[in-house]
Amino acid sequence: MKTIFHKAFLAALLLLPMTAFGATAGVKEETFIEVLKQGGWCMYPIGGFSLATLWLIIDIWLRTNPKKMMPEDDITIARQAFLAGDYVGAYQAMKAATSPFADVVRSSLASIGYGKAATEEAMLSEVDKVNSKLQTRINYLSVIGVCTPMVGLLGTVSGMRGAFASLGSAGIGDPAALSGHIGEVLIATAAGLFIAIPAFMGFYFLRNKLQASMHGLEEEAERLFRNAPYDY
Repeated sequence: MKTIFHKAFLAALLLLPMTAFGATAGVKEETFIEVLKQGGWCMYPIGGFSLATLWLIIDIWLRTNPKKMMPEDDITIARQAFLAGDYVGAYQAMKAATSPFADVVRSSLASIGYGKAATEEAMLSEVDKVNSKLQTRINYLSVIGVCTPMVGLLGTVSGMRGAFASLGSAGIGDPAALSGHIGEVLIATAAGLFIAIPAFMGFYFLRNKLQASMHGLEEEAERLFRNAPYDY
């Protein structure tokens, strides 16, 4: 239920700019497609950035969830195998699992025969690998936050060029054409900024969430290997 609420909230947040643009038209309530056409060509890549931002935020939120990083079933199986001294069975069980916790434990078990230092090194290496993979996804939000206003700026320049061309050819005798180009400028600029803001907010929030999740993952793995018989 909480996941559905988060998805609905994020969708409403990212589609709010389009609703606001339609509401400020003053004459009638406009659909998303109508607003998209008014914004010019740049609204298509901005719309793509909006969908990408929504997908990345939801995807990374789910991936960095503690229950996804460290499933209770994987932790229970690993603990029971360690208590029974069945390290081969623990390795096989973690090999069959797909969670980051299972990957860390499996990599650590592969080096347990070489001593405590080698095991801890393998553990930290796998933790860094998991962190790097998720951090790469989070960095895409920063890229979107930087590129989207630039696309909006290109749309602004394009709309201004059309406005001056209309003003130069028809003068002020055709205010409808001039206002159409000005509206394109305003929509393009605002749309780029509205998508960049949640992208940057998601970037910083999810980056901090990832750091907390990785600390929890590392602590859980260290707790599991704390009493491992390295000498044996």
